[in-house]
Amino acid sequence: MPELPEVEALKDFLTENLVGHEMVRVLPVAISVLKTYDPPLTAVEGREVVAVHRHGKFLDLETDGGPHLVTHLARAGWLHWKDRLPDGPPRPGKGPLALRVALETGAGFDLTEAGTQKRLAVYVVADPQEVPGIARLGPDPLAEDFDGERFAALLKAERRQLKGALRDQTLIAGVGNAYSDEILHAARMSPFKLAASLTPEETETLYRALRTTLTEAVERSRGVAAGRLKSEKKSGLRVHGRTGDPCPVCGDTIREVSFSDSSLQYCPTCQTGGKLLADRRLSRLLK
Repeated sequence: MPELPEVEALKDFLTENLVGHEMVRVLPVAISVLKTYDPPLTAVEGREVVAVHRHGKFLDLETDGGPHLVTHLARAGWLHWKDRLPDGPPRPGKGPLALRVALETGAGFDLTEAGTQKRLAVYVVADPQEVPGIARLGPDPLAEDFDGERFAALLKAERRQLKGALRDQTLIAGVGNAYSDEILHAARMSPFKLAASLTPEETETLYRALRTTLTEAVERSRGVAAGRLKSEKKSGLRVHGRTGDPCPVCGDTIREVSFSDSSLQYCPTCQTGGKLLADRRLSRLLK
């Protein structure tokens, strides 16, 4: 799933390649991706893109005097830029192509989604705050005004485990499954530790890990072409998706906890005092 660093890189890439150009055609291939119908998708056709914004994991294409085209790539969605789009309209079918945007130059991009669970979402709205997911977003963790005091205030009343709290978009915008694992590893904290149980010193440690992990990931992704962002993300991860590999900090074996539809990875030595975490359904450490 694209998270804050990848969506930020896509925003930068589209700012360079899309701003100042006209979207002459927006062609839906999978009708399921359209989450709004008024204004219609055609309302952005013939309009120039004047800015590209990021709201958490949402991409927002602002048009000249018109509506915004907002996209959430969900778990298996991606944006593929093409310097020259294929001739002719795309054909509906069972493939991954969901939507195509064509520019006056002949360039453009495709939105695709792999797998059978179709969650990629496209909205056409007058104001991005009309998108429910954007309206509910918590603060951006890389915003200048997101300081340690504000972070501490968010966690103070959280009775959830850190893993769930970090992934909650209404609490903090943009962090998903992968970077929550990376942040907790950098902070040397168990994903099952209760957020409200943190001491002031631990809260400050977690805040620094949050900011540093995301900032470094953004810097690694900056300037990378859209098609290479997935591999760039994977290459920079130290624990997420690396079950069975040695921890790059201490050398212990990276372990996994499986959920019904996802998993987390962690280092026992760095994060849990050497103890193995039980299956998430048990919600406790193995004794």
